[in-house]
Amino acid sequence: MSVDLQGRIAAAEDVLRSVSVDRAPAVLASSFGLEDMVLTDMISRLALPISIFSLDTGRLPGETYALMDRTRERYKIPVALFMPQTAILERYVAMNGVNGFYRDVALREECCAIRKTEPLRRALAGKRAWITGLRREQSTTRRHISLEEFDAVHRMPKFNPLVEWSHDAVRAYIALHDVPYNPLHDRGYPSIGCAPCTRAVEPGEDVRAGRWWWERAEQRECGLHRRPLDVAVVTKPEVRA
Repeated sequence: MSVDLQGRIAAAEDVLRSVSVDRAPAVLASSFGLEDMVLTDMISRLALPISIFSLDTGRLPGETYALMDRTRERYKIPVALFMPQTAILERYVAMNGVNGFYRDVALREECCAIRKTEPLRRALAGKRAWITGLRREQSTTRRHISLEEFDAVHRMPKFNPLVEWSHDAVRAYIALHDVPYNPLHDRGYPSIGCAPCTRAVEPGEDVRAGRWWWERAEQRECGLHRRPLDVAVVTKPEVRA
């Protein structure tokens, strides 16, 4: 193991230890991407009292669901799943179609609000901090994130222990500790979300070019890690003509 990787691991573990003590109860938001699996492995190895949850949108790839099971079996720790509210989702689909999000950004953001943003609000209820696997290297929309930020929407600190890690460092940790990961990463999918909104990327493309590829690069966030979406559409949806 290189000195650089050793130092990065030690620094990330220190952040997790500190958060688990000073910000309890803290929680890891996992999408089961490479970074989240690294953090899950650290939390497990250090036996930290940090709970883990994931947002099950109902449209994740089969490989992601399989990894959920492998993670539970490997680490023997629970992973709470938060799903969209059935009535709200059914109303959206009835009004806009199963794949209405392809038509315009507003419909895509509304779908993300229903399937991700509102469930996130429930997942974070009662917590004092949330932890993510965000890295600056991941996309143009994440270049300015910090190790510690304050989420004004959920009114709690947000920690990104891998913020300065490179993709190579993440992969090196995965190999070092034999961490299970999504096989789609080996098929050209550096970033994995909902199946209909994720594709493989071409050599030289941005890491998140495969997410919502029909939109402009500066728009490619679901709302969890940028300006808050108007979640009013979730609890009180408007009727479209």
